[in-house]
Amino acid sequence: MKIMVSACLIGEKCKYNGKDNCSEKLLEYIKDHEVIAVCPEVAGGLSIPRIPCEIVNGIVINKDGENKDAEFRKGAQICLRRALDEKIDLAILQSRSPSCAVKQIYDGSFSGKLIDGQGIFAGMLSENGIRVMDVEDI
Repeated sequence: MKIMVSACLIGEKCKYNGKDNCSEKLLEYIKDHEVIAVCPEVAGGLSIPRIPCEIVNGIVINKDGENKDAEFRKGAQICLRRALDEKIDLAILQSRSPSCAVKQIYDGSFSGKLIDGQGIFAGMLSENGIRVMDVEDI
């Protein structure tokens, strides 16, 4: 099986705060599979570290109120193209991320409140028939 994963989940320090979300459960789960790690936010040209972003009325905005939607969509498109080219079977993605969230995202108030929804990249994968899984479901 060919699995695409959020790069932060395998220890790449690409989160908004320069850290990672390394998941030992994920590393165990993917150990016998072909793995393709991506970070749509970095692929879209965003820096590490960067100001946190949330989705507000369908548009990605950072905590300072700057529109970062173009960068998020560009990165998601680049990673989607790679997923399609590589014919991945599954994408395992970081929870609650404005790029990779599978089930819930922050509500856009930067208060930590969650709502049902998907990140930009997760949504594009789903729309293209690629199975997505929240890392917390492993």
